[in-house]
Amino acid sequence: MQSSSYRGPGWRTTLALAGFLALGRPARAQTTAPVGISVDATARGAPLARVWPFHGYDEINYTTVPEGQALLGTLAALHTAPTYVRSHFWFNTGDGSPAQKWGSTNVYTEDAAGNPVYDFTLTDAILDALTAAPAFPLVELGFMPEALSTHPTPYRNTATRSLDGGCFYPPDDYTKWAGLIREWAGHAAKRYPNVADRWLWELWNEPDFAYWQGTSDEFFKLYDYTEAALHEVLPSAPLGGPAVALAESALLAQFLEHCASGSNAVSGATGTRLDLVTFHAKGGVGLTDGHVRLDLGNQLALHRTGFETVSAFPQFKRTPLYITEADPDGCAACLPDTFPEDAYRTSPAYGTYEIAMMKRSLELSEAMGVDLRGVLTWAFTFPSTPYFAGYRVLATNGIGLPVLAAFKLLGQLSGTRMPVASSGALALDDILASGVRGQADIDGMATLDGNRVQVLVWNYHDDLVPAAAAPVHLTVKVPPSFGSSVRVSHLRVDESHGDAYTLWVTQGMPATPSAAEILALTQAMEPAPLGPDGTLGVTAGSVALDFELPRFGISLVTLVSAAGVSDTGGDESHNGCACRSAARGGDDASSALLLGMTGAILFGLRRMRSRRGAV
Repeated sequence: MQSSSYRGPGWRTTLALAGFLALGRPARAQTTAPVGISVDATARGAPLARVWPFHGYDEINYTTVPEGQALLGTLAALHTAPTYVRSHFWFNTGDGSPAQKWGSTNVYTEDAAGNPVYDFTLTDAILDALTAAPAFPLVELGFMPEALSTHPTPYRNTATRSLDGGCFYPPDDYTKWAGLIREWAGHAAKRYPNVADRWLWELWNEPDFAYWQGTSDEFFKLYDYTEAALHEVLPSAPLGGPAVALAESALLAQFLEHCASGSNAVSGATGTRLDLVTFHAKGGVGLTDGHVRLDLGNQLALHRTGFETVSAFPQFKRTPLYITEADPDGCAACLPDTFPEDAYRTSPAYGTYEIAMMKRSLELSEAMGVDLRGVLTWAFTFPSTPYFAGYRVLATNGIGLPVLAAFKLLGQLSGTRMPVASSGALALDDILASGVRGQADIDGMATLDGNRVQVLVWNYHDDLVPAAAAPVHLTVKVPPSFGSSVRVSHLRVDESHGDAYTLWVTQGMPATPSAAEILALTQAMEPAPLGPDGTLGVTAGSVALDFELPRFGISLVTLVSAAGVSDTGGDESHNGCACRSAARGGDDASSALLLGMTGAILFGLRRMRSRRGAV
């Protein structure tokens, strides 16, 4: 088997082609009626449920490498709510060397007499890095130390993407497992603040899959021992599970039934305390008629299935829910040379999918009456891998992908969520039934925070194919306290804003970019202003602006009361807003980018044909 770092000869062409299909703009729609989006920032509103500051990754030892620490700091800084981080392999035996799909901390071993030996050196270093970011751990309690495994040999997986190691087996002594939980949690509580009140705790990962090589009853027993041990030292710590891989898994309902009415393996009483419920959902991605197709409808349907299962237990219907992995596909470490449909990852489509999923998941949870607290993105970085290799990551060698830029816009939202109406938005039921396959879903979220209104607007579709930009007419009814004018700024992520990958393609896809090229990529990876900040007049209590939104484009429009704000002397054309002129002015840049990408694709295809002909 080829190693996970292998790249076939067509990998760059595959990625460039995906970018071309997703982002190429054949023409601007000149006769299409504008999508009308209206925001009422004078309405009562409700507190914004920020379910998105949740991130995770397999390789816990990536937390302490420089690239991982830098990305953690970026994630913590971009969110206006506390950031939570989840990782595998907290309790695995080993020397802590970073590796794909593996990790270790050596926290538990035994002496010759079988007595526990605890070593918190590596877990302390990991927690130091997390809390310094600053972020809170969403602690995934697992996997099994070698000295406790009922099947310790072989302990490590036989291949990078295999799940056959001894760490996935039940303990040979549940009492010793409980001792590990008590010792480690007690140590953490002495070393770090807010461990009981702010950290989240979850047992294991995907026990309905190969991560658990025991029976369901053995898993329930493990949960009972874990719950008793954790709450002995941290009585208020929120603990839950079962983090099933499939929302439709029978194990989810069985676990809830055990916690509700099963026999507790520790106390013999009926039921076990459950503070939060977790499950996973992967929407699915494929190739259709030669292009990449995402599946937002299936993603949301999986969320609905999980919500329905929890709702069937009245005692848990309002228990906090966390989808502790929610992603378009199921293998972050797989590459597009083997799975070409994964080429969406370098496109702005990935970020637009994430934002649409977050908004629609909130809408779904509100309709079903469940308490959704977090939707976790399972993507981080793979240090020491090629630039833009195609992994499901947020950054590559310190360069953010468009999905990270999308989170930088989403993460700015705070305050009170205000009503948004869009003529281009699809009904949730239609997305659940048919995905986003015909009309695009052009939708938004808006918040009011003090004297600031923010409106996030996106243009999403499941199919990564060329499409014309959509004209948008945005109207915002502002509070009377805003006065007669507002200052407006407009940040954008699309194929020519906040997209370092597209720039890298135009640079010739260098394997080792020069210092100047890295500087340019670093600048290109940030969400970019669509035009200079300006001033808009308030007419009949509202302000209006027009702009074009490309397919998979994301706009963050910020309105601030102009009272007391000095004029920066920006472009005051179009009633003080450069939005429309800037959007149109971007066409030349987009055309240049598209031309560069097309050349790269044709060059790559020619090289592929010549290589195939030589075989």
